[in-house]
Amino acid sequence: MAPKVRKAVFPAAGLGTGFLPATKAQPKEMLPLVDKPIIQYGVEEAMHSGIQNIIIVTGRGKSAIEDHFDVSFELENLLETRGRKDQLAIVRSVSDMINVAYVRQKEALGLGHAVLRAMELVGEEPFAVVLADDVIDAETPCLRQLLDIYEFFGAPVVAVMEVPQEDIAAYGAIDAEPITHNGSRDRLYRVRDLVEKPKPSEAPSNLAIIGRYVLIPEIFQSLQSIEPGSGSELQLTDALRHLLRTRPIYAYRFEGKRYDAGDKLGFLKATVEFALQRHDLGGPFRAYLQGLNL
Repeated sequence: MAPKVRKAVFPAAGLGTGFLPATKAQPKEMLPLVDKPIIQYGVEEAMHSGIQNIIIVTGRGKSAIEDHFDVSFELENLLETRGRKDQLAIVRSVSDMINVAYVRQKEALGLGHAVLRAMELVGEEPFAVVLADDVIDAETPCLRQLLDIYEFFGAPVVAVMEVPQEDIAAYGAIDAEPITHNGSRDRLYRVRDLVEKPKPSEAPSNLAIIGRYVLIPEIFQSLQSIEPGSGSELQLTDALRHLLRTRPIYAYRFEGKRYDAGDKLGFLKATVEFALQRHDLGGPFRAYLQGLNL
């Protein structure tokens, strides 16, 4: 039986330059989708997938993330004094949600480097990696889907989705063969190779790696063995390619809709669609949108 995954690593040390000037003084991960910061959607996904321990890799100017998941005595006291029980419950639910630890990434040297910074806190056990920019709306949490595959095969697994061939240069791409699992041959793949940000003409497929991973502790040895790759950064895709020499790796085309909240247009799409799903906002917001002269 595969060891249970108890921890999830959230790399959150990026500069968020794509959202300047909004991110000049606040972390991109704290930008709100409706009324919750981007990173909270990922943390809730981990929690609903059965993971109770979160490791957030932060950097300079990211203290708002720590404050968000911490207890806010002044705010709680104010809400309690004013009898705002519903709002008090919301605030307390955030700080009570999950166990959080933090480690600093002093320089933004790539996703692989961010994951490597969590090595001491992860220890010798399997773990998940969640990129909060990828907000995934799914009936079964995307991470839970990956954990089911990991628990069946006892091997690393990455989330993938099909993207237009011209967009593949923005992702890691996989070369893989489909395999049968639970009566289906169109979702699970055995990985043969991985390439970070390939040119569209050289990409092995249009299956792009999306920000959900379930990894084994041997990935840290691979991260320490490889050289910086694309963008002169330590790439997690390159470490997975190194690990593939000795271990099988699987890819799962997850069920659900992914929003790239690290992109302005993707962020706007997520905001609109998440607002439309809300029972308290959906009706009037839909009526407003229908009334626009588009």
